[in-house]
Amino acid sequence: MDGRFSTSEPLNAVILAGGLGTRLRSVLTDLPKCMAPVCGKPFLHYLLSYVSRFPFSKVVLSVGYLPETIFDWIDKNAGAFPFTIEYAVEETPLGTGGGVKKALGKCDSETVAVLNGDTYYNINMDAFCDAHEAGGKPISLSLKPMQDFDRYGNVEMNADGLVIGFCEKKYCKQGLVNGGVYLLNRKGLLDSMPEKFSFETDFLQPQATMGKVNGFVNDAYFIDIGIPVDYERANREFENFETLV
Repeated sequence: MDGRFSTSEPLNAVILAGGLGTRLRSVLTDLPKCMAPVCGKPFLHYLLSYVSRFPFSKVVLSVGYLPETIFDWIDKNAGAFPFTIEYAVEETPLGTGGGVKKALGKCDSETVAVLNGDTYYNINMDAFCDAHEAGGKPISLSLKPMQDFDRYGNVEMNADGLVIGFCEKKYCKQGLVNGGVYLLNRKGLLDSMPEKFSFETDFLQPQATMGKVNGFVNDAYFIDIGIPVDYERANREFENFETLV
């Protein structure tokens, strides 16, 4: 464990592990996306290994599609990680927002880290927590600088470090993309939201419009395994996983 966190309380983390992996069906069948094998281990292993580097006390897995696959693997491997693991189970699909809301109900800490279950972003979580606390906003969003991209929408940030807009997906010579790691102040944040909603579209974008989202730019290693070409790239690059952390 190499993290420290400046907050006085142990933090909890949520991993959104309910994805179907529809775009990976050509290379992945009958597994949740987070369980896609990468160099002989499920992608979830690498996310939990990343979280293990910091003093999180609990991880809540938001699960929906074929959760028994995840339960079985965790039952065999939970002892390798220095935190408790709990589940927030979606009986019916709740969208990314509904999944976050349900999982936050299982958390104890006021500040919670939320990670996408199909993205590995090796940001400095200590620095992220420091920036979140200093920024004084209820939401902080990790931002990955990227060049020559069209798969992601560009995120706009002003000189004060506030996220002010989310652009549609189109070719960008350079810009910032949503890194899929968030810090949220849990209390009352999602109380007004319905049971099923999109975290990005229905919640994050309106909150940014109201000036409640800080951006944290970090040019660390980033990969999203949501499409076959990048899933195959992960299987090449994670052969030397220790060099990525």
